[in-house]
Amino acid sequence: MEALLPIIIQLISGGVGGNIVGGLLKNLSLGTTGNTVAGGIGGLVGGYLTQFLGAGGAEVVANAAASSGLDIGSIIGQIAGGGVGGIILTAIVGFIKNSMAKA
Repeated sequence: MEALLPIIIQLISGGVGGNIVGGLLKNLSLGTTGNTVAGGIGGLVGGYLTQFLGAGGAEVVANAAASSGLDIGSIIGQIAGGGVGGIILTAIVGFIKNSMAKA
């Protein structure tokens, strides 16, 4: 279960981020379901990239086996990375959708 918790945190924070960008930028909105799905996927990618790039690089990989990833710093990093990833991917998909609709 401990291995699933970071994934769940990233999915939820990504979904929230996707819905935030969809609510703020109506022209990029994919609808509630689309925002949640795109945000969740972006949350997984953003959380993964944050874990390996933004939070110490190789040190994180070396310490990953030693820690369960349930300390407050890693949880905050997963929330932030997931939320930002969700925002970015939802905005990109919304922009692509709008561009294809105009063509």
